[in-house]
Amino acid sequence: MEKEELLAKAQAYLPEEQVTLVEKAYNFALDAHLGQLRKSGEPYLEHPVSVAMILAELQFDGATLAAALLHDVLEDCGVSMGEIETNFGDEVARLVGGTTKLSKLAKPVYGDAARRELQVENLRKMLIATAEDLRVIYIKLADRLHNMRTLGVLPRGKRVAIAQETLEIYAPLAHRLGIRSVKWQLEDLAFRYLEPREYHRVARLVASKREQREGFINEAIQAVGEELNKAGVEASVFGRPKHVYSIFRKMGKYASQGKDFGDIYDLFGLRILANSISDCYKALGIVHSLWHPMPEEFSDFIANPKENGYRSLHTAVIYHGNALEVQIRTYQMNRVAEFGLAAHWRYKEGEKGGESFGEVAWLPRLVEWRDVFDSKEFLESVKSDMLANRVFVFTPKGEIKELAKGATPLDFAFHVHTTLAYRCVGAKVNGRLVPLNYNLNNADVVEIIAAKGEKEPSLDWLNPELGYVKTSHARAKIRQWFNKQDRAQTIEAGKQFLGRELKRADIVLPSVSEVASLFGFKNMDDFFAAIGSGNLSPSQIIAKLAVSEERPEELVEVHPSKKVSPASVKVLGVGDLVTHLANCCHPLPGDKIIGYITQGRGVTVHRRDCPNIVNEVERERLIEVGWGGVEQVYPVAIQVNAWDRIGLLRDISVIIAEEGVNITDFHVADHEDIVSLNLSLEIKGTAELASLIAKVYSVGSVVNVRRKGGVNAAH
Repeated sequence: MEKEELLAKAQAYLPEEQVTLVEKAYNFALDAHLGQLRKSGEPYLEHPVSVAMILAELQFDGATLAAALLHDVLEDCGVSMGEIETNFGDEVARLVGGTTKLSKLAKPVYGDAARRELQVENLRKMLIATAEDLRVIYIKLADRLHNMRTLGVLPRGKRVAIAQETLEIYAPLAHRLGIRSVKWQLEDLAFRYLEPREYHRVARLVASKREQREGFINEAIQAVGEELNKAGVEASVFGRPKHVYSIFRKMGKYASQGKDFGDIYDLFGLRILANSISDCYKALGIVHSLWHPMPEEFSDFIANPKENGYRSLHTAVIYHGNALEVQIRTYQMNRVAEFGLAAHWRYKEGEKGGESFGEVAWLPRLVEWRDVFDSKEFLESVKSDMLANRVFVFTPKGEIKELAKGATPLDFAFHVHTTLAYRCVGAKVNGRLVPLNYNLNNADVVEIIAAKGEKEPSLDWLNPELGYVKTSHARAKIRQWFNKQDRAQTIEAGKQFLGRELKRADIVLPSVSEVASLFGFKNMDDFFAAIGSGNLSPSQIIAKLAVSEERPEELVEVHPSKKVSPASVKVLGVGDLVTHLANCCHPLPGDKIIGYITQGRGVTVHRRDCPNIVNEVERERLIEVGWGGVEQVYPVAIQVNAWDRIGLLRDISVIIAEEGVNITDFHVADHEDIVSLNLSLEIKGTAELASLIAKVYSVGSVVNVRRKGGVNAAH
């Protein structure tokens, strides 16, 4: 039955020779997986067939469907690449090989920092492999979608880890590729396993209001349809229901405004599909003539398409006192909106599918990501460049530029032209001078102030603490400039940059050669050249020193900062033991913590992300602890980086005092125009700390705020 259903779906759009290829792949997979079962107990063949069915619904070519059917035979069945190539040709073999590599790499992780590092490296390889043939990532997304549909048979820990990875990586990736139908399914399934109670609560609320909402939307459909007919515009009008996860997020937004589920009237929207672009704008005029439009909700993505090719008119109107969202586009635009680039992979007679992935503007950045030295930076690059929300800004001439949310004027300069960015000495936003690390907002007009003559970029631009650039494109171009410089000049620049940053951090190196060896450098010139070219940053060196200097065996020698009352920290399953808070990471209530059994001083309590714990060899000395119910204050240190100005310290002190937080110590370090305020505070827990950091961050001229100790920083 599965075979007939798949072939029938393929026959609906593929020529006979490609359907024959799909059938041949099915028969091969049937023999290869004979006798194999999934963890659910069903025949293993059901999985590759389901993956192929998902891709057939997107109308992929025969080679992609064949590769989907064969995507597990190399790893699980002992079939060789030679056999695949002999039976199915180079194209199918290449797709199967690429998908198999991803299957080996992209395994979800369940916990500690070392495995998280491995996951980031896997993601890097997965995305770089995508640049070779985009169909590989579509097979992987379909594979993940079917695995999510059958996730219930796995242990809870694995379910949660896979669901978290799906929500963080795979769903946003589907969104950036424009495959909305896959994106919302991944989101809803992940949400179901991550927050089962919330998922079922939202689903019940939606079901209870369904009849009322459908009546509301049907009236609107009828009204628009009648007016379109009168105007002679041929179009289809239908309701567009929102999905569980998107409703859950909207409920959170409404809750912050003091509203509840009953106030949400845009659970359904209208979608109008027309035959031509001119009919789309006619339909827009009709909608606005029927109901009062909300100007701030209008977006024209037909004139200004998104990076992933999405085109549509978005508007919202007041209908019976409530907001009604309306999307208007052509039928072809709708196909791209629902299936993204997959719409371009639809089989067309005489054409090959592998030509169209160049239409996605961010795909060339995969090559830039390959050269990112640090895996943490790589993950941030992917999240900011590819998976994050976008911001739309204007050049002084009115041209629209799309950037990652959080982008700076310097990112904008590199987006416009590399030479302009190299010469950048300042920026204006909406006619006002702003620092180069200012976060751009939608509709900002950005003007770059450039030096008249030649100017060199600064290595400071690569310092993540200063926040000058947020996108991997900008970082790659800065590194490219330094890589082209004379080696002697690069070495000297590296020495000066490292010295300046270490002085900023108030760190004295024990031995430069020993530090270089930590990064695998035997030659000091190579070490300084790596810094001078931007391939190795002082912040990475400082982080490595924090881990390597605080060796696990030194845990016993850590002098606890504070003895904790017996009721504030509980040693699980043991009873009352003397506990102390570690001086290296200053844990707070709300932090995930773990205990370390010391020699003669009881249990020292660390944050779980503390480098001492992450690198601990004697795991048997670790013990589970939890926070008790007694409220008290705990020491914590924060660092505030800001542009220097009169009254800065006063403004920050007032905010802290208003929050009822005590400052026990502070000192100020001045670095040219930037000052660093290092504050020691007494805090009740992470919730109070997060609230305080957010308020301090809102003070004028503050660049960033971070908690010191451990490896987590808050910005």
